[in-house]
Amino acid sequence: MSYFSGSRCRMFYTDTAENRPESKDKPAVLFVNGWAISSRYWQPLLEQLAPDYRCVTYDQSGTGKTVIEPDHKPSFTIDGFAKEAAELIEHLGLNKEKNLHIIGHSMGGMVATELSLCFSDSLLSSTILACGIFEENAFTSLGLTFLGGLIDFSMQFRNLFQVEPMKTLFIKRAATGEIDKQYGDIIVEDFTTSDKDATNAVGHFSIDREVLRTYTRHVIDIASPVLCCVGMKDHTIPPEGTVTLYHTRKKTASSPTRLVQFMNLGHLPMLEDTRRFAEELKKHFEFAADFHKNNRKGETGNTITQID
Repeated sequence: MSYFSGSRCRMFYTDTAENRPESKDKPAVLFVNGWAISSRYWQPLLEQLAPDYRCVTYDQSGTGKTVIEPDHKPSFTIDGFAKEAAELIEHLGLNKEKNLHIIGHSMGGMVATELSLCFSDSLLSSTILACGIFEENAFTSLGLTFLGGLIDFSMQFRNLFQVEPMKTLFIKRAATGEIDKQYGDIIVEDFTTSDKDATNAVGHFSIDREVLRTYTRHVIDIASPVLCCVGMKDHTIPPEGTVTLYHTRKKTASSPTRLVQFMNLGHLPMLEDTRRFAEELKKHFEFAADFHKNNRKGETGNTITQID
């Protein structure tokens, strides 16, 4: 566990190479967090991946242990979050040629997409988890408006989620399957103590139509294999959006797209079924490594996997 002083903040991060020096030259995996949550929720997954990969997590501005200097207020935008992550990538030397897997969860999927384009020469694969797109029509516009109102309400009364029964309801909305109490407590603590300006900004730009249009275009432009992964009982973000993202990308993207649907999981597959989620990630990483090693450009390799 360390700190890195970047242009936006004093960033807290973890790097498994600190305790496993032998992993420093292994392929790296960067984890990009979702909305209003610190990097702590990746820990069970790190335990599954660390023997074979160099795993790096970090707290974005406004969350966890990362410190925003009192005299500096960074911009809470996709570009801003991508910039601070890019500085960490370069600081740790993760930008070696074809050495990096990037995983983005929820809002972090948008940040991961920008990083995937920025570090295209280093990128082995991208994984977009529970961060979909939606056809623009009256129904989805109404849904986005409702979600914006829900964000405003949640922020206005977020301290209520620290007490029962609101705490349990908050956790159940995030995780359909059972998760360890330790991580349920972390999710609630992170949400209720995150920087209010950052949390408000992230919540609203995540449903901004122009931001979503840019995200769609940029996901298609990723030149390495992309895994779209979703829990089909996600009550936080409609899972159909990730399915739509898969079908949209596979039509025109120059590299393979794979879709994994966990039919009975929610918004947090990394906590609800860590072992099986790790297995699917490893399959994707191995597929991507083979794709680049054998220069299989032009091959689609598009697949759909459903897991009960």
